[in-house]
Amino acid sequence: MKLLSYASGASEKPLIGKTIGQFFDEIAARYPDNEALVSCHQSIRWTYRQLQAEVGRCARAFIAAGIDKGARVGIWSPNRAEWTVVQLATAKIGAILVNINPSYRLHELEYALNQSGCKWLIAAPEFKGSDYVAMVAEIADRVPSLEKAVFFWTDEWNHLYEGDEYVSDDELNTRRDSLRPDDPINIQYTSGTTGFPKGAMLSHRNLLMNAFYVGECQGFSKADRLCIPVPLYHCF
Repeated sequence: MKLLSYASGASEKPLIGKTIGQFFDEIAARYPDNEALVSCHQSIRWTYRQLQAEVGRCARAFIAAGIDKGARVGIWSPNRAEWTVVQLATAKIGAILVNINPSYRLHELEYALNQSGCKWLIAAPEFKGSDYVAMVAEIADRVPSLEKAVFFWTDEWNHLYEGDEYVSDDELNTRRDSLRPDDPINIQYTSGTTGFPKGAMLSHRNLLMNAFYVGECQGFSKADRLCIPVPLYHCF
């Protein structure tokens, strides 16, 4: 049998005309008690029902904080359950998640925030000896677009989450359903090996269909588990 490294043409399965938020909620409704996310180093095991509740709370809190559709929200953190929550929450409200390499130094962080026009930054307090709080404080005045930086596991993060009570599920669902599959959802930076890193803009359709068809090619089912040891900020 001849194997092709590249093929094109019509697919037997139609493209999915949904946003990531819509598709995620449909899967959560279909398999509410199946495990959705396991973060071993945090001792977290969430079912789809539990993950959906976390995502909904985060999304409502973001709306209450004034994060609008199209706003750039940076995330600067190693792999954690909260990373996935923020990714799905921004997808639900139409914000554009900007993936930032956890290994970035000051000049790289400043470049990415300015080049993408980040309005908010969600970050870990530190990583591998790097004090993210101090680093953000040092460059904040040189990033005019940056209005707010919030760090995981701090009082400010907890206070942000408390805002979810001011936004109803109906308001969140209205925002979710106002989005379109071709709306931008993510800015992914290239490695910068031939110059400054370039921000590639990806849509709901880009990410959802890539994941869906990779799963189809691999023959994944609801019984399978996928181990992701690579950094979540990158493309894989």
